[in-house]
Amino acid sequence: MTPASTSGATVPRLTLNTGASIPQLGLGVFQVPPEDTRGVVTAGLSAGYRSIDTAARYQNEAGVGEAIAESSVPRDEVFVTTKLANDDQGYDQAHVAFNDSLEELGLDAVDLYLIHWPAPKRGEYLNCWRAFEEFHRAGRARAIGVSNFLVPHLERLLENAHTVPAVNQIELHPYLQQQELRTFHAEHGILTEAWSPLAQGAVLNDPVIVGIAERLGRSPAQVVLRWHIQLGTVVIPKSVTPARQAENIDVFDFELDEQAMAQIAGLDRGERTGFHPDEFNGFPEDFQKR
Repeated sequence: MTPASTSGATVPRLTLNTGASIPQLGLGVFQVPPEDTRGVVTAGLSAGYRSIDTAARYQNEAGVGEAIAESSVPRDEVFVTTKLANDDQGYDQAHVAFNDSLEELGLDAVDLYLIHWPAPKRGEYLNCWRAFEEFHRAGRARAIGVSNFLVPHLERLLENAHTVPAVNQIELHPYLQQQELRTFHAEHGILTEAWSPLAQGAVLNDPVIVGIAERLGRSPAQVVLRWHIQLGTVVIPKSVTPARQAENIDVFDFELDEQAMAQIAGLDRGERTGFHPDEFNGFPEDFQKR
């Protein structure tokens, strides 16, 4: 684990199975309006973030690319992740979509490209992965991975793939701790990356989290993000306000003791804030279920 110094923070980097490294804490831009994304990412880079996570589905890749291009931070210091939308699943479609994402971002290559959902009813993620392996071999996606895959999806992928995913980005927070999936990742050299790390704010009023925060003189969000860090996961909290961005990245100068880690472990409820990966395929009717 190699630390990388940034303005105002020192964020550790975790090694991917490609040999490259990813900052352990990054900035997510899910639900950031396209017109606001450039400013949000600019503020994040100023706060010390060196990993930005976007997706074709978010429709804000262009704003991410603009902020990176205009920043004084060199491109090779910024780890950029984007994702293939469900509507673009398929071998040929993935090629078109990947080129579109690079054009939107204004980049020749991304550091990590993910299949956004397994979308089992579409039946295309193996065909997508063939295309992803080509992007990786060509150096246009420096690492490739998946998002929201469960163990059966990963097992099927590994049975047919030449390349082990570098990352599986999953919903992960104190109310949904995903121990089985994290164990599978560890056994196969796949890094776990957490989206919705604060359960969309639901865990921040939990008495256990609040109690730990008061004891340590930290915010509840900092306690939860520190829990993620000590689990060894990559974590990508989203915030559009500079003050909150600065607070979220300020989690590397304290530790949770064994008691606090055990208390948070006891909060697991198997409770999701997002879609279940076996049930979400990106069809219009899937969104109606919510």
